Amino acid sequence: MAPIADHPLRYKLTNELHARPFPSLEEPCTAVFIAIKKPVNAVGRDRGEDLAHLCDLLDRHGVAHPQPGATHYSGQIGRHALKWEQHTEFVTYTVFTPGLSARPFDPAEFEVFPEDWLAQAPGVRVTSALIRVEERPEEEVIIRSLRDWFVPESLAVSEVLDGSAVVGTDFRINPSGHMRMGVFVTPGTGARRIGRIVQRLCEIETYKSMSMLGFSRVRSMTGPLGALESELTALMGEISRGDAPPEETLERLLQVSAELENMIAESAFRFGATGAYETIVHQRIEVMREERYDGRQIFSEFMMRRYDPAMRTVASTQKRLEDLSQRATRAGELLRTKVDVSRSAQNQALLESMDRRADLALRLQETVEGLSVVAISYYAVSLASYAVYPLAKSLGLSKGEVTAALVLPVVGLVWWMVRRIKQKMH
Repeated sequence: MAPIADHPLRYKLTNELHARPFPSLEEPCTAVFIAIKKPVNAVGRDRGEDLAHLCDLLDRHGVAHPQPGATHYSGQIGRHALKWEQHTEFVTYTVFTPGLSARPFDPAEFEVFPEDWLAQAPGVRVTSALIRVEERPEEEVIIRSLRDWFVPESLAVSEVLDGSAVVGTDFRINPSGHMRMGVFVTPGTGARRIGRIVQRLCEIETYKSMSMLGFSRVRSMTGPLGALESELTALMGEISRGDAPPEETLERLLQVSAELENMIAESAFRFGATGAYETIVHQRIEVMREERYDGRQIFSEFMMRRYDPAMRTVASTQKRLEDLSQRATRAGELLRTKVDVSRSAQNQALLESMDRRADLALRLQETVEGLSVVAISYYAVSLASYAVYPLAKSLGLSKGEVTAALVLPVVGLVWWMVRRIKQKMH
């Protein structure tokens, strides 16, 4: 019996679930992270450029290239471990280095990415981060380190994964242009768990930054959207009051509707992506199972106070845009109904005018019919008279008497024939 055939995508789709494993990290170590995105049309970018940029970095270390069309890569570049991932809108590079620098968050750590190589990147930096992973010291040392490294006003600290580590960051860009994140790992924590913690911190920062692009889009739309809303409100007032001709108002309303639909079309992807990124941010925080540390705000509280309002602004603007579009549609339907009613009244008046004209035409036709009966009768009497004249002498009648005798019968016959023709035509 022949074996059952596999779906052509079975292995590819199954392997995709295992294509991006968490790194395995031993403390102490350092992680350097960067996310790169095309400034415009990132979704439609040439992904071959991303892969070529990766291969350029690998060539500098004499490392073999990934397969053509690859969307992820993990390997060694010198003493560093590199993880590269290609996403819908961006690519990420994460480099893991054993050991720690003497100076916490030393900008020199980022030199693993050469400056000339970064300058040739097919896009711009969305975010970058330096992550310091060290063994968990005494509580006083952790508190002092957090105070020295981060801005207290925006510091978020959590004990994560059932006490496996303490993580902290202030979500601020330092003078060297990077986010800083500290991870204090409890002794005995496995390498895979450390890798998951670091990976989730990178994902939280990346997707937070990507979702904030939607907030930036909303800010740029505030002015034009407010102007369109005012214009739509004014048009609704004109419709209710009837200040302007309906055709003129309808043309302006169609212009407003077109601009609203254009704004919806241009922002649809960004709004959708923002919602998806926001969900990922909250999911990544949730799976870390964070607990409060030293009475400080945890990551979820930071997001609730600083991040969620921006996301709610994006959601409310999206709903506002959709509501305005629906209002414009309803106003257009109302105005079209008003125009249709006005045109119906005009058509009714036109029909009444046509009825009056038809009545006048009928009367004129009847008058013409009477005149035609007279004219036809005149010629018919003349012809009949010529036919009867030879009999006039035998009847003892004069020509005038014969003509007079023929008038009434001929007129009656002509009238009857005209009526018959008219009845057949109608």
